[in-house]
Amino acid sequence: MAWFKREKKRIGQPTPPDERRVKTEGLWTKCENCRSIVWKKDLDANWRVCPKCQHHFRLDATQRLELLLDSRWLQHDAALASSDPLHFTDTRPYATRLKDARRKLGMADAIITAEGLLGGRLILCCSMEFNFIGGSMGAVVGEKVTRAVEMAVAKKLPLVIISCSGGARMMEGTISLMQLAKVSAALARLDEARLPFISVLTDPTTGGVTASFAMLGDLNIAEPGALIGFAGPRVIEQTIRQKLPKGFQTSEFLLEHGFLDAVVHRKDLKTYISSALDFFMA
Repeated sequence: MAWFKREKKRIGQPTPPDERRVKTEGLWTKCENCRSIVWKKDLDANWRVCPKCQHHFRLDATQRLELLLDSRWLQHDAALASSDPLHFTDTRPYATRLKDARRKLGMADAIITAEGLLGGRLILCCSMEFNFIGGSMGAVVGEKVTRAVEMAVAKKLPLVIISCSGGARMMEGTISLMQLAKVSAALARLDEARLPFISVLTDPTTGGVTASFAMLGDLNIAEPGALIGFAGPRVIEQTIRQKLPKGFQTSEFLLEHGFLDAVVHRKDLKTYISSALDFFMA
């Protein structure tokens, strides 16, 4: 009689929700440039560069440090956080935005300052996090960059800053704009000490960050296809009443017009910076 025993579920019994999901869900992603479907593991193994068209996806601040630094690093000023000096509110209170970003990302503000080895050479590296309120530069970001510059001078170390930002953090008003002059003055002292500053511009680097330290490097390099500029294309077109050229504000366009020293593929970035530091520190 066991031959005729029903082993399968009856049609009338609903399938559990966990079994209804497609098993491949979340394993694939679509390239923003060529629209190809890419397996996420292949994308991550290639440092989030599309294997078909070489489009560079964004990396977070920690991934940038893992890309450049040899192994573990020492983080500085990790607990430095904004106090919401203006008690600013627009669609949401600024204090709520800060709280949500800190809980989601596990960091106090939009930049990480790390001391570690790059190609066997000790450096200071600042890496910006775009997911933290658009990577905007408020008082804390300006203070951490300034402290990194001062530390580089004190320890006689080269400085690398990886920019990924929407500009100044307008929730802090004039306080955020003051950071442009503050960081620029600190970098002048680094120049007087004859220590190199390499600026790495990634997608996007705009606004007050572009207008201050991102363009002040002894060597300004960018990733392919990165959006780099001060004001957005729409604002510029409305101001000058002209159509902008194709590829305007991409890293390749800026290289062609003399605003950058090099456009470097992500897989070559560490080697390129290491060679540049060997030249500067010889």
